[in-house]
Amino acid sequence: MTTTEDAPAPAGAHAYPGATRAGAASRLAPYAVGGAALVVYCTMSLARLHRLASQSWDVAIFEQAIRGYAHLSAPIVDVEGPGYNFFGDHFSPALAVFAPFYRLFPSAATLLVGQALLIAASVVVVTRLALRRVGTAAGVVIGASYAVSWGVQSAVNFDFHEVALATPLLALAGAAFVERDWRRVVLFAAPLVLVKEDLALTAATIGLVVALAGGRRYGVGLLLGSIGAFLVETLVVIPAYNPEGVYNYWPQAGAGPGLLGRLWGLPHEMVSPTVKVSTLLLVVAVSALLALRSPWLLVAVPNLVIRFVSDNQNYWSTDWHYSLTTMTVVFVALVDGIARARRRGPDWLRRYAVHAPAAVGAVALVLCMQFPFRTLLQPSTYAGGPRATHAQQVLAMIPDGTSVVTDIGLITPLVAGHTVYWVGRTNASVTADYVLLDDSTWGGQPPAVVSYAEQLQPAATYRLVYDAGGFQLAQRVG
Repeated sequence: MTTTEDAPAPAGAHAYPGATRAGAASRLAPYAVGGAALVVYCTMSLARLHRLASQSWDVAIFEQAIRGYAHLSAPIVDVEGPGYNFFGDHFSPALAVFAPFYRLFPSAATLLVGQALLIAASVVVVTRLALRRVGTAAGVVIGASYAVSWGVQSAVNFDFHEVALATPLLALAGAAFVERDWRRVVLFAAPLVLVKEDLALTAATIGLVVALAGGRRYGVGLLLGSIGAFLVETLVVIPAYNPEGVYNYWPQAGAGPGLLGRLWGLPHEMVSPTVKVSTLLLVVAVSALLALRSPWLLVAVPNLVIRFVSDNQNYWSTDWHYSLTTMTVVFVALVDGIARARRRGPDWLRRYAVHAPAAVGAVALVLCMQFPFRTLLQPSTYAGGPRATHAQQVLAMIPDGTSVVTDIGLITPLVAGHTVYWVGRTNASVTADYVLLDDSTWGGQPPAVVSYAEQLQPAATYRLVYDAGGFQLAQRVG
């Protein structure tokens, strides 16, 4: 039985009184903002790939997993260990959506462009929602501010990660929440459990928020289903594929005998050390505080809690990709918060809500010049320099189809045409054709490649074939 509280509101029913009807300009504006964002994201990502300056092994990991899907086989990630199944680390079957495109264009660039498209799609959704709820000019400002928000910048600058798949889903679910269309909220939120196991907790929180907002039947169903998915993924599926039969990330979150004490100290964990406070302040600052007016902001809580209770210090700051989904949630909450403040609230808050988009734009502009997009104005972003020249030379010496043990330096460009292992996760069962070391990943003091290769592969003999520009390449003899 459908009740009035479960029924979706007509489109535009909650728009503030001064909102204009969508005209031709406002219909095209979201796509213009999203298109501009796509160009910026692709430029940033592909310029980094061109410079051979990947920041981690993540692109290589995801590329190997997607290559497995593309060839209708298991997502084997040799970078994490010979024959390692990616399901032993994370539950991310949604990565298979990249497989058809990677089969046609087997390159890290396919992943980077795909990520740019996903984030740009979320920009279109957020901008379109903002235009409908707060007006044309304000909506464009909010959409553009989201497109260049610091969390998005850090994620794009970090090459590729599967959480990009969550951004359009969260944007669409958030837009449906603002319009009180509970069925569509569930439709878009439920697939989050296939993107990454911890996003099942985000989906569960969406269910809770929907239930509290009035869509009890839909919200409770999503809440229970998502919690069930999280338990199955972390207690059954991942341990089944993990070589040690465990979920690797429980210890980082303090799960175990000391869990109750960790939960008791959660308020302190969220603000200590002070880098966490800085991150939290920037999360709310991008919305000029008005996201706090929306219950949708609660959807950001699981991501922040998981990060801040972890012992991994990389999770605490504004770097990397960890705040990408938080930005999507915050900007949807901002739109909802402005609309709520304009509809009801004290006079001072209504006046502030009218001018809030300008404040949001100003904050975005200031932060934009402090985060990675500022490098788009620097010529060095597009020029590889001598290092890239030597990198291309050494890569040309490694024939396609051969196996390579290497460090993080050139691991990304090697994956598409080779069987690649990381030096920290290989073992004596692998006898690679080549061993490649990049001085820059060893603090400028790498070991001699031939002796190092023969330590890694005791059954093989190697000879030095390249030693220039900070790269050493050893080839297996015989």
